[in-house]
Amino acid sequence: MNKKELLVELQRFLSPERIQKFDAVLAHRTRHFTVAVENLFQSHNASAVMRNCDCFGIQDLHVIANHNQYELSKDVAMGAEKWVDMHSYYEKENNTQDCIDKIKSQGFQMVATTPHTNDVFLPDFDVTKRSAFFFGTERDGLSDIVLDQADAFVRIPMYGFTESYNISVSAALVLHDVVTRLKKSNVNWRLSEEEVLDKKVDWAVKSIRSGEQILKQLLDS
Repeated sequence: MNKKELLVELQRFLSPERIQKFDAVLAHRTRHFTVAVENLFQSHNASAVMRNCDCFGIQDLHVIANHNQYELSKDVAMGAEKWVDMHSYYEKENNTQDCIDKIKSQGFQMVATTPHTNDVFLPDFDVTKRSAFFFGTERDGLSDIVLDQADAFVRIPMYGFTESYNISVSAALVLHDVVTRLKKSNVNWRLSEEEVLDKKVDWAVKSIRSGEQILKQLLDS
């Protein structure tokens, strides 16, 4: 059974409204941008960033946990964990480097969201390049490993005494700006047909009660 045939079988368990919702959401999904968060001590912050990714159509979130393993806060994520692909880095000695290597191998430029001598203000950032936005903690910011290897630095304009935004606010501001401008550009930012098909199968399984069991039965038939 190929993927298209598999999707047809899975959709028998879904309402027409759910199928239409998948189409509507996937029309706005992108892998032109991705997001990475580093060493967040409070799970609700990473969960809020995940929710932002879903809201702005970012398909992948990379979570680096050098000091403590990330645990999802479902009350904050509000179901986004079903729709956003989370990639966790916590098993190696240097998880930040592991994440950097993976992201760069996928053709992304690394963008550190932090004040820097060579930074670019957010409205001037070039949205045509495939970019991975790295966010650190409010207390410590991003590690030197990220800052030393970053290809670009972006700063959110601020006009008060406070030195930084909450990380989930920072992510929301950055994603709102770059995604809005990306959609007005000539860049082919949408998922490929194969990626759309993969996500429809994945989301269908996650939407169906006993979806994994039904999937196994279909694959074994």
